[in-house]
Amino acid sequence: MNQHSGRPETTLFMIESLDGKISTGDADELDVDLDFKRITGVKEGLSQYYQLEKQTDPFSLNSGKVMAKIGVNERDKEPKKMGCSFIIIDNKPHLTERGVEYLAKWVKTLYLVTANKDHPVYKVKGKYPNIEILEYEKQIDLRDVLVRMKRDFGAERITFQSGGTLNSQWLRQGLIDHISVVIAPCLIGGKNTPSLVDGESLHSQKDLTHVKALKLIKCTVLNDSYVHLFYDVVQNTHLTV
Repeated sequence: MNQHSGRPETTLFMIESLDGKISTGDADELDVDLDFKRITGVKEGLSQYYQLEKQTDPFSLNSGKVMAKIGVNERDKEPKKMGCSFIIIDNKPHLTERGVEYLAKWVKTLYLVTANKDHPVYKVKGKYPNIEILEYEKQIDLRDVLVRMKRDFGAERITFQSGGTLNSQWLRQGLIDHISVVIAPCLIGGKNTPSLVDGESLHSQKDLTHVKALKLIKCTVLNDSYVHLFYDVVQNTHLTV
């Protein structure tokens, strides 16, 4: 049962290397989805991750930065419509008009969250009735995004698949209930390579309250040396003297 009234139940679902990297490097051209398919010893069991992904919630939350990295701004082939709805947080913007249109054609409903009044979504919204814009004045309120998704659009559960920086914000605000992570049999390394949770480092003893303990619910050994771990997040961190 969701213990956080007013917002959906949330799960962070990602694939990572054993050392916690969710990308194969620090350049935009390096990407797990593309590169793991090419690496012997890793590619053999990769399909298991995508099978698990199909079982996730009907609402998937991601960022415009990740969408741009996987190439939606450049895709010209007509996408096959999927039954999942995307919630995309994008301020910069990272998405172009072409990228927004591709997403609208690809997903059931596109929920675009932004505080950027010049975002390309405003230029194309009239062409696609399945685009909903969640507007903010100056800064996106992440908790409010979740509350609005449940209250206005009936989202009871949301799967997060965003990048490490945004993941840290969800986690430190107590907005992630579960962690579902597939461990790929590889080590990537690199201090600038994105990890499951990035963001601001902890700087002092008092910051230890931001550490989230996890309760292991399930550990499944998959084929080809892959492992699937599922945790509940312990929201209230107490420090002993």
